[in-house]
Amino acid sequence: MSDYPFEDQKPPSNAPEFTVTELSLALKRTVEDRFGRVRLRAELSGVKRAASGHVYLALKDEKSVIDGIMWKGVAAKLSFNPEDGLEVICTGKLTTYPGRSKYQIVIDQMEIAGVGALMALLEERKKNFAAQGLFDSERKKEIPFIPEVIGVVTSPTGAVIRDILHRLEDRFPRHVLIWPVIVQGKGAEHKIAAAIRGFNQIKKGGTLPRPDVLIIARGGGSLEDLWCFNEEAVVLAVAESDIPIISAVGHETDTTLIDYASDFRAPTPTAAAEKSVPVRLDLLYTVDDLRGRLSHSVRRTLKDKKQYLEGLSRGLPKPEELLNLARQKMDELSERLPRSLEANIQRSELRLSKIAGRLSPRVLRQKISEYNAQIMILAQRSAGGLNVLTQRQKMRLDHLSHGLRVDILINHTALANDRITALKERMERSILQELEHQRVKLISPARLLMSLSYERSLERGFAVVRDEKGKLVHSGKGIKSGAGLEIQFKEDRLAVIARGSLGKAKIKPKKDNGNQGMLL
Repeated sequence: MSDYPFEDQKPPSNAPEFTVTELSLALKRTVEDRFGRVRLRAELSGVKRAASGHVYLALKDEKSVIDGIMWKGVAAKLSFNPEDGLEVICTGKLTTYPGRSKYQIVIDQMEIAGVGALMALLEERKKNFAAQGLFDSERKKEIPFIPEVIGVVTSPTGAVIRDILHRLEDRFPRHVLIWPVIVQGKGAEHKIAAAIRGFNQIKKGGTLPRPDVLIIARGGGSLEDLWCFNEEAVVLAVAESDIPIISAVGHETDTTLIDYASDFRAPTPTAAAEKSVPVRLDLLYTVDDLRGRLSHSVRRTLKDKKQYLEGLSRGLPKPEELLNLARQKMDELSERLPRSLEANIQRSELRLSKIAGRLSPRVLRQKISEYNAQIMILAQRSAGGLNVLTQRQKMRLDHLSHGLRVDILINHTALANDRITALKERMERSILQELEHQRVKLISPARLLMSLSYERSLERGFAVVRDEKGKLVHSGKGIKSGAGLEIQFKEDRLAVIARGSLGKAKIKPKKDNGNQGMLL
């Protein structure tokens, strides 16, 4: 039987009572005093940057997870961006968070856990950027052969910028714009991306010249030193650039993600300068060589054309032969011309004499007397107004008969002779012009006739075949054996007897002797 009258009554406990806050604070002091500063190797998970700048995250391994916090000042000093899946080594103070009844680590220092972790992150980013098409060859632009302005994004101090400027001066001096940036450490990726976008925002034709090509350069270093060139901000700026970009980061064995996004990857900064411009002396030598080859080619072509024209001219008939017929005809016409002119003048003089004979004063007076007699008859038959008209006509005829003199007829005859002389001269000029015109017209048909004449074909080795009746033979069909034929060559003719048809002639192809023929 129980010693207590009621079962629900318990004996009083000696354990002290705590409030929740008291217990939380006690646990906080115990954890901080017991562990103090710790160093953890873990994988980042759930990384989140608050608006205040603090970074909240979780550190985990295969079995456990612990929350972590990095205050704003510590996060700003990191040389890389914390990302999920990145293996890091964190150093900090272990504490509790009473508001959530959980323990956490306040991180004072964070570093990447070896090159292997960075390489894994680098490969992961490379796959993501490649999936977005940032590394496609279709996006790459051609580097200009001779740029007017070259933009350089690099540190203003160090050997890199001096090597680039010295190499450009040796090969082909160009105008260079330098955008100084930091190329290592926290915030370097944002400076580099801003420089690339700044060069692209320069307008053409402004006071500041716009670069035709950009060089992004940095000297060698470890993977951690070159990590800013693997950041997303830099890769996106390179991929979006309208100006062609040459990447020259690190040594020949170093590879960053902007090497895949740029338009050309140079192994060293010096090689980038060599890619951006050609060698000026080599260009001058090439131009001189091409100029000499062009002059030689022109002279050779003109010489070949001259020989070709000379060969053609030898096959043309001589101009004297073409003009002989026209000259003969012109001589004949020249001989006929004086006789024709003399005959024409005699005929004209005869006609003029006949006309002058009809215009003598005696004949005129006789005609006038006849007209007066007729007028008198008409006047007697007419009355009234006809009398007046007849008297007027009579008076006009009397006036004409008294004013007519022989000297007028002589003057008219002299004037007619002058006109005949002028007409003779015009006819001579017209005939000479017509002869020259006919001579010119005869030249072209004569040339065409000579070129189409079958006799020219005979000079090249051809022959004309005629039958016994003198008709041309175009084919061997229908010619019987024993038929007589005549073959005309260039200088003589030959009588032959046909023996029969041999069928169609087979043309044997010429054997190639291996020698190159001439073009002309």
